[in-house]
Amino acid sequence: MHDLDKWIIDKGVSRKSIANDLKISEATLSRYLSGERIPKPEIMNKIVNFTDGQIKPESFYFFKKEEQSFFKSNFSNKNLLGIDGLNEKEITSLLDRSEHFSRLNENIFNHPKKYNNRTLINLFFEDSTRTKTSFELAAKRLGMNVINMQIETSSIRKGESLIDTAMTLNAMHPDILVIRHSLSGAPYLLADKVNCGVINAGDGQHEHPTQALLDALVIRRRKGKIKGLNVAICGDIAHSRVARSNIKLLSTMGAQVNLIAPKNLMPSGIESLGAKIYNTMKTGLQNVDIVMILRLQHERMQGSFIPSPREYFRFYGLDRDKLAYAKNNALVMHPGPINRGVEIDSELADDIDRTLILEQVELGVAIRMSVIEHLINNKN
Repeated sequence: MHDLDKWIIDKGVSRKSIANDLKISEATLSRYLSGERIPKPEIMNKIVNFTDGQIKPESFYFFKKEEQSFFKSNFSNKNLLGIDGLNEKEITSLLDRSEHFSRLNENIFNHPKKYNNRTLINLFFEDSTRTKTSFELAAKRLGMNVINMQIETSSIRKGESLIDTAMTLNAMHPDILVIRHSLSGAPYLLADKVNCGVINAGDGQHEHPTQALLDALVIRRRKGKIKGLNVAICGDIAHSRVARSNIKLLSTMGAQVNLIAPKNLMPSGIESLGAKIYNTMKTGLQNVDIVMILRLQHERMQGSFIPSPREYFRFYGLDRDKLAYAKNNALVMHPGPINRGVEIDSELADDIDRTLILEQVELGVAIRMSVIEHLINNKN
């Protein structure tokens, strides 16, 4: 909905009376409000004066631009299966388009609904609140039809294989298939069997690319850059797909990554990705700009990796005292869900001046809108 349309509704007047006051036809006013035409300067001035400056010329130029323009993409892949293999230009293309959608999300009436004949299917074999809801909301804001597969009542519970499920879904001709699976590599297997775009929403301990992208978007917004920053990732590195995607993305974009974890939660060979390894918070947080905390992935652990939650928090849980080892303006991130008093102090987690947790949730919709649009355009 155009800003002037909302003004008309708020004031309780009709389009016809506004058109008469502006000395234009109602059809011409409708063309202005649809973005089909931009008012001439003299008409624009009349609108500004008539609304006491509440409607500005930018409303018309912005609306027209968002409705009609196409974006320049440097991302040419059919799928988003991981951060591994993406270059700086491809990542930047996804982040830049997310900024566009973030601005639109501040006023959902501006959404152009360009993809109302498209379909996205969410296929989540693992429980999820943030990611699944974020993809659903992103697709709906683009105007797409969304189908959430109910795994617990599907043929998968009757013994159908992942490949058979993929072939069945492919026969329905969706445009995007979003998959989360407990087995690493499942999205790659699926991508080989379907014609639509596939987005990896997390596969085992392998990758979670859209989480890394939204983390990068949050960092770039708050710090103005990624290149040259020092980012510490702390916690259960061994079982975290978020950590792997973030290491690859941040390193590609020119950041230095520190990994902090007890030895039994630090996977062997992880330093090959270009990160520095630390086993204490005091040494690992020195000169750090961003502190990214990870939860303990109990669902992926075989056996006991920590003496107790209390003992873990004592040495690796982030609180004010440990955060003081980092830069004075260091900011805290967490992909969620949060285990308060285990990996992060509850009071610190709620400090909106030091944590970016809510921004991570908010910008998750924008980054997924960007990914979806890139893949649809690449398919075309």
